[in-house]
Amino acid sequence: MKSTLIKCLLLSFVLTITSIHHNQEVYAFSPQVVQHGATGEDVVELQARLQYIGFYNGQIDGVFDWGTYWALRHFQHEFGMKVDGLAGDQVKDMLERATDYDEAFVRENLKAGRTFTHYGGMNKEDQVKHEQPPAQEQQKKEQPPGGEDQSDQEKPDPKPEQQVPDPEPGAEPEQPAPEPEPDAEPEQPAPEPEQEPEPDFQEEPQPEPEAEQPDPEQDGEPIEPTSVNVPNGYSQNDIQLMAQAVYGEARGEPYEGQVAVAAVILNRIQSSTFPNTVSSVIFEPLAFTAVADGQIYMDPDDTARRAVLDAINGWDPSGEAIYYFNPDTATSTWIWSRPHIKRIGKHIFCM
Repeated sequence: MKSTLIKCLLLSFVLTITSIHHNQEVYAFSPQVVQHGATGEDVVELQARLQYIGFYNGQIDGVFDWGTYWALRHFQHEFGMKVDGLAGDQVKDMLERATDYDEAFVRENLKAGRTFTHYGGMNKEDQVKHEQPPAQEQQKKEQPPGGEDQSDQEKPDPKPEQQVPDPEPGAEPEQPAPEPEPDAEPEQPAPEPEQEPEPDFQEEPQPEPEAEQPDPEQDGEPIEPTSVNVPNGYSQNDIQLMAQAVYGEARGEPYEGQVAVAAVILNRIQSSTFPNTVSSVIFEPLAFTAVADGQIYMDPDDTARRAVLDAINGWDPSGEAIYYFNPDTATSTWIWSRPHIKRIGKHIFCM
């Protein structure tokens, strides 16, 4: 009876602690898979949490660079997960359970431009480095030991004033001796420069330069955009990941073929037989060759990025295909059984 009561009390205590933990405000990642090249809030949280337990020693700046990538792989190895450098659901869940993330503290220091750390087990005040201004540091070095000011010590003592005796009554006061004139002759003022006579004629006013007329041939040239509008429903991380897939799968192909590869990814997201996110479609096992051979991690060029944006904005050269393959390298007999739609470059697109 006594042991049963103790077990009930322990169970009640565990449930109470669990309830308190879940009721606390938790800053969690977004559903996106965070990978190399990504930027934003997810990367800030990833870097902060990895640094909290000592895996990441770089700057918390929201840029998924190679330092963040290898820190994440180290974390995955130490916690017995698949080592791929991708922050998916399993990684995020493990980080949320193993670390704390003070978003307000991180945001405050990022906004202030401070160099700071976010390690666990330390007071936050000790983690922020408040650097002393250089002027104060120099003044501190120049001050002599003991805090004394040597400026007063270096001043020479003033000469003692000579005592002049009082004149006797009836005697005329002595006139002070005239001071000897200096041997140097007084400086003569410099002669004023002679002014040149003004010419009898007046200079003709210079004509104002004519304003350059715009070249009519340049008016028709398109203006290069300085920014890219991100379509609704797709994050910068999605576009970056799709561009890496297009670059790894179809670089060197005609531009239409690169847009078609991006369109296949989008068609799979819309299909009920495939996952419904960009990262899940691309990293589905055996779905893309670029993922299998590691070319997915190459930096894409501007052509691949433009192809992704054209596909997202509605251009589908594939004819709504959900598969494509290279007939010169394909080894699967099943892919040949799919209904073919068209061929663009080296790829055949099919349903």
